Amino acid sequence: MKKLTEYVNELRTYLPNANKLNEKVSSSNVGWHIDHSLLVLSQIITAMESSDPVYYQFRFNIKRFLAFSLNRFPRGVAKAPKLVKPTEAFDEANTIAAFENIQQRLIVLENLAPNQFFIHPFFGKLNKKAAIKMLTIHTAHHILIIKDIIHKQA
Repeated sequence: MKKLTEYVNELRTYLPNANKLNEKVSSSNVGWHIDHSLLVLSQIITAMESSDPVYYQFRFNIKRFLAFSLNRFPRGVAKAPKLVKPTEAFDEANTIAAFENIQQRLIVLENLAPNQFFIHPFFGKLNKKAAIKMLTIHTAHHILIIKDIIHKQA
């Protein structure tokens, strides 16, 4: 949980670069990657909050096993589901408000029951521990993309 919080705080430091775009790295700008990361966090925590731990059951998933073992997601393999794609142009005030909201949502996540869960489109049901790991890897994935957008030659 500590690493996820650190990554969320790091994401915030990239706000001044929100309009930077490097199409050799990504077709989306830094602001999109920040907003997408916050949206994913918010949607997953909300889904977990309303889940019933009674219905969680672990099932082995090879894609999850590989991603979690490698501690990374490959680039360009999956596309963000519509539900977690930012639909508006980047708006710094909205994103700052989203950061404030996420700080509160992370507290909610930390206080969930161990088997509250959400269903990931590739990894299946993820309980609290697995969800935190997935969110940590996902946020780190987008931070790396952001760094490449900012630092690689266009």
